[in-house]
Amino acid sequence: MSRYSRHLPPLDTLIAFEAVARTGSFTRAAGELYLTQSAVSKQIRLLEDHLGAQLFERRARGIVLTTAGTQFHGFVEPMLDKLLAHVQRLKSGHGDRHVSVICTHAVAQYWLFPRLLRFNEQHPELTVNIHASNDINESLIADYDLGILYGHGRWASLQAGKLFDEVIFPIASTARALPTIDNVAQLQGLPLIQLDASAWNCLDWHDWFSHFGLRYQPPADALTFNQVNLVFDAVLQGMGVGLGWEAMARERIKSGLIRPVSDFVVRTGQADYLVHDRQNPPSSAAEVFAEWLLEQA
Repeated sequence: MSRYSRHLPPLDTLIAFEAVARTGSFTRAAGELYLTQSAVSKQIRLLEDHLGAQLFERRARGIVLTTAGTQFHGFVEPMLDKLLAHVQRLKSGHGDRHVSVICTHAVAQYWLFPRLLRFNEQHPELTVNIHASNDINESLIADYDLGILYGHGRWASLQAGKLFDEVIFPIASTARALPTIDNVAQLQGLPLIQLDASAWNCLDWHDWFSHFGLRYQPPADALTFNQVNLVFDAVLQGMGVGLGWEAMARERIKSGLIRPVSDFVVRTGQADYLVHDRQNPPSSAAEVFAEWLLEQA
């Protein structure tokens, strides 16, 4: 028996663990993995038994990672990301017809995907493979042809082109009735959907209000999610008012699904950039996609 099979847990258990940790739900993870909830629960129990440690704490309002689970997730997700990236690059054969792109889940779902559909119509000869991960940083970009990275636009190892500035404002479903907002302080009286951004670099309501010189403390029972895309989904369901990133909300505002709640906007000075490794010139296919994407932006 090899040292890997003797000491490492099965890959399926790690994939299930990453999905549950990222989505914060056995049910959502099961849907994503095309498994039953009981099958996902069984995978997690098998992993916990193998490690001899509890990875999740079950609470009345859901599940949270334990200290051991948080530490384990900190290196399992990057490991799976890197493995997937290399598998995709090998499958594509580094040919002239495939492009690999890494970006966050929210950018992939709400900004890149609608544009990818249009790109596919114009360039059916090219295939773009998207890898979504919120644990994205400068060091990971070299494993992909292109990346979409949030920040200041200056990275020593990367060539960067701006896609869109970070502009954030409150949004709500057009089906949700709300009072007229005349000043920023009135927003604090609305049912605000909270974004727990403690695990990654992202603005939350506390930060947003501080741009206007206001202090904000969310209610103890406030509806809270740890992913931007989950906040968007909650807004679409009419559950309350969420923070909307203009670049990602634009399509749904145009379609009439959501609307800005007020005229108050925060411009952080940060942006999302299309990047690639300076030492690894992009393929001809990646150049075509990069040029097209920058023109669209």
